[in-house]
Amino acid sequence: MPRELETFLLHLSRSRAVLVTVEQTRGSVPREGGAWMAVFPDATCGETGTIGGGHLEWKATQQARQALANWADTAPPAWRESVALGPSLGQCCGGSLVLRFEPVDVSHMEHLRERLRPVHTPLALFGGGHVGRAIVQALEPLPFDVRWIDSRDGVFPPNLPAQVTTEHSDPVHAAVRDVPAGACVLIMSFSHAEDLDVAAACLLRQRERNDLAFIGLIGSRTKWATFCHRLSERGFTAAELARVTSPIGLPGIQSKVPAVIAASVVAQLLLAVSANGGAVKLP
Repeated sequence: MPRELETFLLHLSRSRAVLVTVEQTRGSVPREGGAWMAVFPDATCGETGTIGGGHLEWKATQQARQALANWADTAPPAWRESVALGPSLGQCCGGSLVLRFEPVDVSHMEHLRERLRPVHTPLALFGGGHVGRAIVQALEPLPFDVRWIDSRDGVFPPNLPAQVTTEHSDPVHAAVRDVPAGACVLIMSFSHAEDLDVAAACLLRQRERNDLAFIGLIGSRTKWATFCHRLSERGFTAAELARVTSPIGLPGIQSKVPAVIAASVVAQLLLAVSANGGAVKLP
């Protein structure tokens, strides 16, 4: 369960709250629809901690606390408020949004646990090396469920984020068949031979099922040119090879520092997700 949701539910087990949700948006706004914030009498918490900041959030917090102060035995009904983000709020975004205010208490916990659980994109990460570790760290606060796969024993660090599961697979490319449909795949094993086998398994799966959303291979253009030749010898066409992104990462970022590579690759994944309305769309 995401940390923000876990914190909210822990507080809710002890105190009433008003859940403030961005229900509708129009034009330029600071947060997308579905963003939420829980207001308690003496604290707030939420998805990344905010529904937009500034006077918008301050005013929403005051309204929520007023409702909490007036809450007697029966929870007050939920209500909505339309907000124009103009100069009067000190937020000149130019758009507008609808906020939903929902008084909640411990009786709502199970429903909220399911309702607020974010939709995550599945991601298969092949390789437990330095860059793989940096990518896992960079993905920790982001909406990805990571399946981390390696053929070696003892390569995964302890105390992994909740959304990360590890898997030993030998041969490593055998794990490709069980990757969830719609997943992104990142290939960065300790061996070019393993990388080649994983890439081939991904392309074969695309040929058979066409259900992987992104295939990324770490390495140089020279490495990819060599792989293209070898994969062509295995019977893959140019159109099939074009389904692989290699090198991975945003163009123009040259650093070889693992944390920088990870930031570049994760940004590329987020662009792929964002380009399809917040969820990776199958080809």
